Amino acid sequence: MVEHDSILARGAIATSVSEAALSVLFKRRIFIWFFMICWFALPDLSAAEQVISGDVSKKETGTASVIPKEKSAATIAEMARPSVVIVSHSGRDGQEDGVGSGFVISEDGLIATSLHVIGEARLITVRMANGKQYDVSEVYAWDRKLDLAVIRIDAQQLAALALGDSDSLPQGTPVVAMGNPLGLEHSIVQGIVSAKRDFDGLEMIQLAIPIEQGNSGGPLLDMQARVHGILTMKSLMSDNVGFATPINALKLLLNKPNPVPMNRWLTIGALNSREWTPLLGARWRQKAGRIEVEGLGKGFGGRSFCLSQKPVPPRPYEVAVTLRFDDEAGAAGLIFESDEDQRHYGFYPSAGQLRLTRFDGPNVFSWTILKQVESAHYRAGDWNRLRVRLEKGAIRCYVNEELVMESDDRELVGGKVGLAKFRNTKAVFKDFQIGANLSATNSGLSAELINSLTEKIQSYSGQHDSEFVSALKPHDDASQRILAEQARKLEQQAARLRQLAVTVHRQAVQSELIVAMKASEEKIDLFYAALLVAKLDNADLEIEPYLRQLDEMAREILTKLPEKADDTAKLAGLSHYLFIENGFHGSRTDYYNRANSYMNNVLDDHEGLPITLSVLFVELARRIGLENIAGVPLPGHFAVKLIAKDGKEQLLDPFDGGKLLSRAEANEKVLAATGKPLRDEHLKPATKRDIIVRMVRNLLGSAREQGASAERLRYLDVIVALAPESPEERLDRAMARLRTGDRSGAKEDLKWVLEKEPAGLDMDRVKELYRSL
Repeated sequence: MVEHDSILARGAIATSVSEAALSVLFKRRIFIWFFMICWFALPDLSAAEQVISGDVSKKETGTASVIPKEKSAATIAEMARPSVVIVSHSGRDGQEDGVGSGFVISEDGLIATSLHVIGEARLITVRMANGKQYDVSEVYAWDRKLDLAVIRIDAQQLAALALGDSDSLPQGTPVVAMGNPLGLEHSIVQGIVSAKRDFDGLEMIQLAIPIEQGNSGGPLLDMQARVHGILTMKSLMSDNVGFATPINALKLLLNKPNPVPMNRWLTIGALNSREWTPLLGARWRQKAGRIEVEGLGKGFGGRSFCLSQKPVPPRPYEVAVTLRFDDEAGAAGLIFESDEDQRHYGFYPSAGQLRLTRFDGPNVFSWTILKQVESAHYRAGDWNRLRVRLEKGAIRCYVNEELVMESDDRELVGGKVGLAKFRNTKAVFKDFQIGANLSATNSGLSAELINSLTEKIQSYSGQHDSEFVSALKPHDDASQRILAEQARKLEQQAARLRQLAVTVHRQAVQSELIVAMKASEEKIDLFYAALLVAKLDNADLEIEPYLRQLDEMAREILTKLPEKADDTAKLAGLSHYLFIENGFHGSRTDYYNRANSYMNNVLDDHEGLPITLSVLFVELARRIGLENIAGVPLPGHFAVKLIAKDGKEQLLDPFDGGKLLSRAEANEKVLAATGKPLRDEHLKPATKRDIIVRMVRNLLGSAREQGASAERLRYLDVIVALAPESPEERLDRAMARLRTGDRSGAKEDLKWVLEKEPAGLDMDRVKELYRSL
């Protein structure tokens, strides 16, 4: 199983509970602050319906006053509908990942919702009842404890809902709630206020209403259509109990807003402004070594571009990039000689063809297609390298190092270079380069060696896999390229060749990881080893950009520290930089995503597991001179320990924003995850080898849950190589080998187990299995 942070991460659900137990469970957080679970179904409201039929008048102390006539639910729904919105945020893959509700609180674009609805550091969109959609421009105010957020869209003259006084909302008051349960937009349900409850110092409105997914962030209205609460969470004990945050808490938040523009909120993939300048809209994102773009640009035809800030040499020079589309109907590629406005050249694939275009203005009437060709060298749906060479009197365009077109157009001279996209294209760029001569080489390999590898691969008969892989391993990068090419040319061998390429890659990375871990403890580069773990599953991962990124992060922290900073100042500066300035956080709503175990994704997304965030914390600490710090392998939860000069130890939890942990709090986490108390040996620092093995075991747990035998075998090979004396993994690998048809390999592992006779295993069963092979 992947590491568990808390009962929240494990998703524990009880089926029934008394009201007394309910309070206790809330204090243990078994009532979920619903990060994504807030919807509605209609309960039996016959009593409530009797209350809300007709006029109501009340007497306040010393004064008779008439409460305005209550409106029907239908009237309230009609009044509130223009103000209730659908709020969605994107996930780590850029797709819609969460949907909730919100409501307009000011005509100039402020919208109230729940914090968990907008996600953490995610792109946010708002859709109105009339179908208009807006990107959120600012998170105007937010509070994690209250689970409240106020977001802003660029719109005017919106219909705002009136805010009531939740302090004056008595028990038994009839109420109406609106939201978007299960994607059923602008649904309405009636109920009553059951009580007001205090949970961990926070007053909540308990409702006789079932809150479900999609209603979070929606308004709770009285029968005069005034908002008294924001729907926020449901009971896991009963379908007809929900909770709302009082509207007066929102008023306090509005009095002291903490505005964050979206370019600061989006810690995911923010472009480095020192390197890139996006123009004409669309969503340009950067992850070390790559740039991604999606959405329509504001230019004609959805055009948008992103200019490099690198200096451009005088002609002759070259610019190159490798790119891949999500849809060949789109268009994206290189631009050059840009005046940083509307004029530039572009070389790009478009609908399967290659184009060289001169852009002289904002629309198609000022564009000139200089060349357009089809080319067998362009690989649809795959990575393609585009390269342009600019000489004094010529423009030469290459795809995958083959010249495909030339032009002597000389209208534009001088300017920036960069990337462009058109229409609703989603594209990924990597290996962007500017230089005098960028023509590709074969990684320094001779033509004779390339030909020899090609011939060897073409002669592959499917026999003696281990010998064949061993022959290719010294040149694994070149072997992977040739294998992929042969797979395209030889469809009858494609599946086998691709699997062989994966095997070559895995064994190469595994060998590299084993070599890295053979060094002495103080010389092992833990961050580099953690990136190698991620590379096991990602052949495209380039490690060097992430190593440079970590060093740059350390330099940024050091520049902000006072001169002669002591350990306390360094620790405070590190925590502030990671968790406040850059929004690194534990993954709570997407805990089991494998990306949380990949160190490159943790740096890209600012989100991870306890162990990956701890590795990042420790490695940055060491780079800023904070040496007396180590990872602590608590059962079910990884943490960090700082050892002061006087010998005192302090636990920190990078998964929870660097929070200091007492022994009692650490014990509570261990109890929640394992059911057993914390012991002294749990607080001993983990070796770097132990940390890497634990990271691979997390990935193994994910593969085991998904029943992926091939992936399980990949991780088991690594664990056995790094921890060869582990009988559990030996036996597990024997079973995985059997499932993939490797009987001899399975027999080898079973023989090892029989020779060692480890305690705790059913040796008779192992002997029986061994004899059956």
